[in-house]
Parts: sequence; structure tokens; C-alpha cells
Amino acid sequence: MEVCLKIKAINGFKDILPEEVATWQKIETTARDIFRRFGLQEIRLPILEKTELFARSIGEATDIVEKEMYTFVDKGITLRPEATASLLRAYIENGLHVKQPVQRLFTIGPMFRHERPQKGRQRQFHQIDIEVIGALEPEIDAELMALGQMLLNELGLTVSLEVNSLGCPKCRPDFRTKLVAYLQERTESLCEDCKRRTTTNPLRVLDCKKRNCQQLVQDAPSILDSLCADCNLHFTAVQKQLDSLGVDYSLNKFMVRGLDYYTRTTFEFLTEDLGSQAAVAAGGRYDGLIEQLGGPKNMPGIGFAMGMERLALLLQQQDNIIQPQRSDVYVAALGKQALEFCAPIVHQLRKQGVRAAMDYSNRSLKAQMKQAGRVNARFALIIGDQELEDQQGVVRNMDDKKQIQFPLHEPAEETAAQLSTLLRLE
Repeated sequence: MEVCLKIKAINGFKDILPEEVATWQKIETTARDIFRRFGLQEIRLPILEKTELFARSIGEATDIVEKEMYTFVDKGITLRPEATASLLRAYIENGLHVKQPVQRLFTIGPMFRHERPQKGRQRQFHQIDIEVIGALEPEIDAELMALGQMLLNELGLTVSLEVNSLGCPKCRPDFRTKLVAYLQERTESLCEDCKRRTTTNPLRVLDCKKRNCQQLVQDAPSILDSLCADCNLHFTAVQKQLDSLGVDYSLNKFMVRGLDYYTRTTFEFLTEDLGSQAAVAAGGRYDGLIEQLGGPKNMPGIGFAMGMERLALLLQQQDNIIQPQRSDVYVAALGKQALEFCAPIVHQLRKQGVRAAMDYSNRSLKAQMKQAGRVNARFALIIGDQELEDQQGVVRNMDDKKQIQFPLHEPAEETAAQLSTLLRLE
């Protein structure tokens, strides 16, 4: 006899089970409520894009493009590794700048990177992505960080905010020269990736997670000392506005982020509760990227993304697990006649907005009461042959176990309406 092997999920692609979904829904509901307050509109994007989009936006020399993307080489298409490039492609392609000078947009969905799966990091992961396009003012930078802090606070999470400026195309070359000179004096002590980055993308050396490299760059030049007058003025204004909004933050001169498109303000929300995966949200300004992707010239933008897996983990670790929504009523039908009588009632209850559950397997009352407990029902309506004869069902409060008689009527709409009223009164 042939043995049928179980098919398991691909490594790094995780099922989100029913008992976890309520936490995810809480995150999304809270986010959508806050986005409404800030005037953001939702945009929904495809998960497949042309590979060139990410090579041009993220940067060909980044780890994401070089090592981590899921690409169909023969087709020239890639599963999106992040949302900003896709959102900007949609912005440009659909001429959104013509419809409204400043666009405040968000999207929620899965991203894909071939990384080593670990706590809070999967190969399919989910992000909440927020972008404001068309606004150059530093107050927008501060407003987005305030939005992020508000969302995390309303979820009950404790995080810290770190901020940096990466300058602009005018001031970054001078810093790059200083940094490369510093790194070349220490090339032999760098890891193999950072040796390569020294010539291809030296800023990424500052973000290396290997302890030896982190120690070597402690005395590296700071980008903040190389900012041009305009970038310095912008970053000063960002900090002033953060202070005005009461947003706590600290400066981190080594924060460079993993994507090439960032300019000026960059920031991360960090936690100490997820080990090495400290960032739960991160982003920054990308003022030259839209033009680089074929969009309008001099069109500024800023945004950030939040990792939903990490947010859910933090909520669980802080014993802030969200319980699934309770059923309003479980209808326990005992016998064939009761099943036929109850099914239309349950359907009518659902039409009237009641969360109603029912089992059709004609199990014992004890078994059905256990099922009522599993769906966390507030009440149970019990109907058997005797109840049908007496035209009196039994409504049981599942919390205190108290019971009352409940009149049964024809048609089903009438019984459902009266039961719906009773449930609201209780």
C-alpha cells in the first residue's frame, strides 16, 4: 500500500491560524481608524511587478535585489519584496498627482524575501505601508512619525523612536568619500559582505549586524557632520516639530536603512522584546525616487512600513492577546424535527445581524453545549421534540447558566425577530 505523505507549508511561509487572526484584525482595525483620522486613503496593489522596478528603486547592490527576491527570471517579474516601489509605480502609472497634489496613501498585504526564517521574520511577511507623496515640508516627516507612535501606543506597545538624516545628492558624496577612506583603512577586519559594500554601497556597512563590523564603525564619520545647509535646516525643523508634537526620539547617526532610495529623514521604531529583530516599523524620505521611476520631476515623498508579524508577536508577549469575537447565540437542535425547525431560524437571525451558530450532526445536548462553549456563545437556544410540542424553547445564559422559557412561533422570521430582541435586551 502506497504511503501518502503529508504536504507541509514551505519553509518561511506560515499559516495564520483562527486563534491568531483576531490579533491581526485588531492591528488592522486600529491602523485603519488612525489612518482615517490622518486623512489617508487605501490603495490595493498587485504582488507581482516587473523586476526592473525593484532594481531601479531599491538598488541593484542591495542585499534584497542581489540575494533575497523571488524572481521568475525567464518572465522578468518578481514577487514584491516591499511596498513603496509598487505604490509609486501605481501613483505614476495612474497619474494620481494630477488628481490631487498631495496623496496620503496606505496599503496592507504580503511581501516576499528569501531570508533565513526566524522569530518575527518569515519569507512571506505582511506589512502596513504608509506613504505621503507631494509634500516637501519637514512637518510632514514629524507628522508621519507621530502617526506611527500613536498607532503603536494605541495597540498598547512600548517602543522607542530613532531618527537620522541621510542628506541629499548634494551632500552625500562628500560623506561617502570620508566614509570610504575610513573603511579602507580597516578593510581587512571587515566581514566579506562589508568588504564588497565598501566599494558598491559603503553606507550599508554602517548597518551591518555582525558585532565586529559594528565595533569597527563606532568612530566612523557621521553623516550629520556632512549635511548641506538645506538638509541641516530640514532636519532641524523635523526635530523641532517632533518636540512640538510631544514625540520622544533619539538620534542615531548609524541608521542608514537597507534601501538605496532614502534621502534626508530616516527613522525606526524599535523594541527590546524581539531579540535581534528590533525594528517594528521603519521608513524615511525618498525625494528623488519618483523621478527615477519615470514620474514627475521634483516630486517629494516619505513613508514607512510596519511588520505585522512583529506587532502580533509583541501583543502576544505582553499578554495582550485579542480574543475572537463571541457568537451571540448557539442553537442546539435535538432531533430531526428540531433541525428542520431551527435551520430557518438561524438563517433569519443571521439576516438580522445576529452572530448565530448551529450544528447539524444531531449530537447530544451535552456535546452541543461543549460546542457552544467553543464558539464562545453568549446564549444557547435549546429546542427538542418536547420544546416543539410545547412551543417553548429554552434560552440559556452561557455565562451564569440561568435559563428562561422562550415562545416559538411560525414563521421563522417571527421567532428570529423576538430572539434577536431578547439578545439585545440581555
